[in-house]
Amino acid sequence: MEYAIELDGVTKQYSNFKLDKVSFSVPRGCIMGFAGENGAGKTTTIKAVLNLIRTEEGNIKVFGLDHKKEERRIKEQIGVVFDESYFHDNLTAGQISKIMGNIYSTWQKDIFESYVNQFKLPKDKLVKEYSRGMKMKLSIAAALSHQAKLLILDEATGGLDPIIRDEILDIFLEFIQDEEHTILFSSHIISDLEKVADYITFIHEGKIVFSKSKDDLIYCYGLVHCKKEDYDKLDKTHIVGVRKSQFGYEVLVDNKRELERYNRDLVVDNASIEEIILFKVRGS
Repeated sequence: MEYAIELDGVTKQYSNFKLDKVSFSVPRGCIMGFAGENGAGKTTTIKAVLNLIRTEEGNIKVFGLDHKKEERRIKEQIGVVFDESYFHDNLTAGQISKIMGNIYSTWQKDIFESYVNQFKLPKDKLVKEYSRGMKMKLSIAAALSHQAKLLILDEATGGLDPIIRDEILDIFLEFIQDEEHTILFSSHIISDLEKVADYITFIHEGKIVFSKSKDDLIYCYGLVHCKKEDYDKLDKTHIVGVRKSQFGYEVLVDNKRELERYNRDLVVDNASIEEIILFKVRGS
């Protein structure tokens, strides 16, 4: 399998936070959902990939190239959208297109203008007059208009209303249809990742908890609602997390199909990505 991004043991120490030996890979031609609560280390990881911060340990490759030695070559092929717009407030969309044309040798003015029209962005208004949703659309339009092979999105849909988010998610799905493009999509909105991602990587307190295909997570994980005597009979090696209440036990397991096959008396419900993450963090 070819990878667009590879991280191996990446470590960054701050006074009150540590990115701790982060390792995961993003296969080419897919969307990798990068999940985690605010402050978990998503933005720090992305800044490390983009060589915006200096790390103490680990290696990072983008398109198989060293992210430091080949930084200029790599960044020609990357579109980046952060959680807020970094275009100057006193620029118009047309002026931004001219500036980007001087930055990227592969800038496509006509593609940018088509996205501006599709997003219904006012061409003559200044960026400071845009709403938050319009600013995010402008950033995404720019990221998609220079033949980027890789999109890196850091909370790009955060704070947007559901209709705009849905529209943008559809554009991300279109972007990867030819299997030549890749997206690393960081978000704490798990429903967005569940809709579009092929893989999910979950980071918590600076450490990777899991990095799996979404299909494997949905296929293998299940929620068992049972009494104590049923819980005692479960294979503890397959228990991910447990919640106890006055009504009994709620157990997250990673062998759903096996339980359904050999324990027909048990009710095993499907587990959403959000439930899996919550159990990983808060389950006993």
